[in-house]
Amino acid sequence: MFRVLDFVFAFLGLVCGFPVLLIIFIIGLFDTGSPIFRQERVGRNKKPFVLVKFRTMSVDTASVASHLASTSSITPLGGFLRKTKLDELPQLWNVLKGEMSLVGPRPNLYNQEELIAARDKCGVYDVRPGITGLAQVNEIDMSTPELLAQTDAKMIASLTLANYFTYIIQTVSGKGSGDRVKG
Repeated sequence: MFRVLDFVFAFLGLVCGFPVLLIIFIIGLFDTGSPIFRQERVGRNKKPFVLVKFRTMSVDTASVASHLASTSSITPLGGFLRKTKLDELPQLWNVLKGEMSLVGPRPNLYNQEELIAARDKCGVYDVRPGITGLAQVNEIDMSTPELLAQTDAKMIASLTLANYFTYIIQTVSGKGSGDRVKG
């Protein structure tokens, strides 16, 4: 049932949001010259997939978790996109393709070994990663791997249709601050 909802909402989001996506893309061309950010992430069953987002950091920023990147890497447009969470919109394509869900654990990088070990212990990789979830709306990010893995496992075990919509509504209404970036 969640997969059907994911597909329908991702499709509608991409179709209805196309004008916004196009405007952000064009502004992004002037901001960084490369408005789309692609990065290999750990997916369901630890299979790799390429996550797609709007670029919020300069092109030469190291490929590390957000909490390890410097705030000086964030571009002016990127700051706005992060604050409004509009940088996440292209991930609807990942959801449409079945690589992600709207609700699930945020996909991590392969070099985040401590998080991978903690998530392995909790069975987090048994589900599709998501755009939002319990950890995101409670401002728990990848800088606290054990807590994140436990929160992800709790969300997976208790995910209901009501929780699915609750996490989406809380995210859209601005709850949670997204991934932290060090000062």
